[in-house]
Amino acid sequence: MNAYPALAVRGATKRFGAVLALDDVDLEVHHGEVLAILGDNGAGKSTLIKCISGVHKLDSGEIEVDGVPASMASPAVARAAGIETVYQDLALFDNLDATANFFAGHEKAVPAWLPRGMRWMRRRDMARSSSELLDRLKIRLPEKASTVGMMSGGQRQAIAVARTAAFASRVVILDEPTAALGLRESRQVLDLVLRLRSEGCAVIVISHAMDHVMEIADRAIVMRRGRTVGEEVPTPENRARLVSLIVGGEV
Repeated sequence: MNAYPALAVRGATKRFGAVLALDDVDLEVHHGEVLAILGDNGAGKSTLIKCISGVHKLDSGEIEVDGVPASMASPAVARAAGIETVYQDLALFDNLDATANFFAGHEKAVPAWLPRGMRWMRRRDMARSSSELLDRLKIRLPEKASTVGMMSGGQRQAIAVARTAAFASRVVILDEPTAALGLRESRQVLDLVLRLRSEGCAVIVISHAMDHVMEIADRAIVMRRGRTVGEEVPTPENRARLVSLIVGGEV
């Protein structure tokens, strides 16, 4: 077992003008663990994951990946460190098929010495790799849906998570992965998260769905007004405690 957390955040602070979005936040997530981040809108959850993902730069604080300090200067730097993020908008290309979406920005092309726009796409290799990934994660897609735009919300979410899992060597971050999904589609996404955990991936999930959090998360931290205000194991017995931390009321 790795002695260091897959990802650690120490004293994360971020301001946007006069607004203190993150105030000395600490976080750890280990390999093979699902960590839930809970909190109302404006608690700082999205700002935190955007700082981890390289979208925003911390004003102060440190980020470590497997015990090594890392400066998340851009999303490309975060991806190179093995951190991939699925935001609520999924960022899929509706006019492309699943394989093209998997490899968007990671295309297999030759020869390497040519400029990127002049290389030949290794489409068969990419199709084979995407098929193997879908089989490994037990994702079933409709054969007749030639483009992602023709797929259901759950299938689109599965593609986004699978694409992230394909290139994340350490951490997968999921922002509201079951939002606006039906029961069956939510079940597919939750099963996918559990498979990622079983493969040793560290998973961070932002969610308002407490039932889903209690099912898949090993730990839950609660943020309020840019600070971490508590941590609990998400169980039915601790539900009232978590809700109290979220709203700032008495337990």
